[in-house]
Amino acid sequence: MNSRLPNLLLNNGIINQEQFLLFKSRQKDSGNSVVTELCKLGVVNEDQIASFLASYYDMPVVDLGGIEVPEAVRKLLSPEFIQKHQVLAIQRNGKTLQVALVDPSIDFVVEDIKFITGLNVQPAISTETQFLRAIETHYHLGGTLDKILKDIGDDVAAEVIQDAADAEADKLKEDIEAAPVVKLLDGVISDAVHKGASDIHIEPYENQLRIRFRVDGMLTEVMSPPYHMRNALISRAKIMANLNIAERRVPQDGHIKMRLSDRTIDLRVSTLPTLFGEKVVMRILDKTNLTLDLTTFGFEEKALADFERAIRLPFGMLLVTGPTGSGKTTTLYSVLSKINVPTVNTMSAEDPVEYNFSGLNQVLVREEVGLTFASALRAFLRQDPDIIMIGEIRDLETASIAVRAALTGHLVLSTLHTNSAAATISRLVDMGVERFLVSSSLTLVVAQRLIRKICSKCKTEAEIHPEAFRELGLDPDALKKHTFYRGAGCVECNNTGYRGRTGIYEVMPITPKIRTMILDGRTTTDLEAAAAEEGMLTLRIGAIKKFERGITTIEEVLRVTGDI
Repeated sequence: MNSRLPNLLLNNGIINQEQFLLFKSRQKDSGNSVVTELCKLGVVNEDQIASFLASYYDMPVVDLGGIEVPEAVRKLLSPEFIQKHQVLAIQRNGKTLQVALVDPSIDFVVEDIKFITGLNVQPAISTETQFLRAIETHYHLGGTLDKILKDIGDDVAAEVIQDAADAEADKLKEDIEAAPVVKLLDGVISDAVHKGASDIHIEPYENQLRIRFRVDGMLTEVMSPPYHMRNALISRAKIMANLNIAERRVPQDGHIKMRLSDRTIDLRVSTLPTLFGEKVVMRILDKTNLTLDLTTFGFEEKALADFERAIRLPFGMLLVTGPTGSGKTTTLYSVLSKINVPTVNTMSAEDPVEYNFSGLNQVLVREEVGLTFASALRAFLRQDPDIIMIGEIRDLETASIAVRAALTGHLVLSTLHTNSAAATISRLVDMGVERFLVSSSLTLVVAQRLIRKICSKCKTEAEIHPEAFRELGLDPDALKKHTFYRGAGCVECNNTGYRGRTGIYEVMPITPKIRTMILDGRTTTDLEAAAAEEGMLTLRIGAIKKFERGITTIEEVLRVTGDI
């Protein structure tokens, strides 16, 4: 396959001579596609390449996301030809075949298609990412990762000796760095980022190595590499995160910072010794995907007004609650982005620091050296703070200092693990905080969850069984004329029917009535009922509203809210 794309980019001033030579030296050994290797240089991205090719060859750019390829059209070109030339037949109109090309500069590719199919060819340009997603869906070819595995083959001798001594660590690193496993792990990370995954799980079992991605909160298996690559792949991840590859008996935590196309990606790496080897989880922290506009989070109108009123107060404690992965930290970062101005001193204690912001004094909690949330908070109070963010209230000491800070003229933001806003009161009291301190320091509690949205590309009308309405406490007869939706499944959503997530929120302001009830020792149920009378929407009601508006499905409402 002879691509003239690098020369075209050079001749048209999109890349310079130095970048061209660097591409040549790297692409020769990497085995990556021309587009992938050009993007890895960091000077051009897929969209720029597609736009240039469309202009140069006078071809339209096609969006493969919502296109369904008929079976008869899929059979016109062989899977081998499709992968080799990165071309996809997408539609036939009489004697004309519409095809999508990633790189039309490849010699004779259009002529070859004409010869193979006997049809006239109408070419269009596609990005490589959309092409790979399309062939995963329509041809089940596995895209990037399957191609990497095929290139690596089954004869890789890059296995790490399980009992390697510390003295062999340097030699071990050299072996792993030189092995094809480097290419595999880079491909896994790249594919995870392109698919919008939040986590990568590398899991060794007795006779299997499994890799899964968490996309929109759900884990999906994406590949099972050859089992003999188990130790090499895990050790490669540990080397990238600057962890001790000779230590396999205790958990370790590390960090990877890498450049991918035109953006920088941070990965938080955690290893855990299991029965059949170390499990590795990589949390992908992509700041380009971080949304800080509270109005786009999914708050209902009154809830957002209550929330914004609370964060404008100069003192008091605001708590965001929910399980791990419910977006609590993102909500707090969004608050800080609104109120952290040059006239205030804002400090945060986090474990870990997920994103760094200019103008915010961030402290990484390190319990192994005695820097706990409580000790950091104590130090903050001697630093003339206006706003304090604590990553999590885990114990009585931290809670007590946070309460005192809120009562002495500071705005305190933090998170807590509870199932509802009202349950937060009981949790603080159970920790040992006196009720009168809870009632006087707390200004607002937000409980939140993330719920998957119906994919906009394959959204279609859906019939809902009356019993499902009743399970949500809805009247089926009252909703007969209402139109509901679901996702049919397409390339863009990996055939799940869902793409992206939005928040559901339970915002409970601590009003005079709620304060009195806290002092009187009223139950969580009583507090929730009183807050609902004052206009608070529960998580279940918030989710139902999004279902009624066609944002999500009834199955997703039941999955996320359960018995809440």
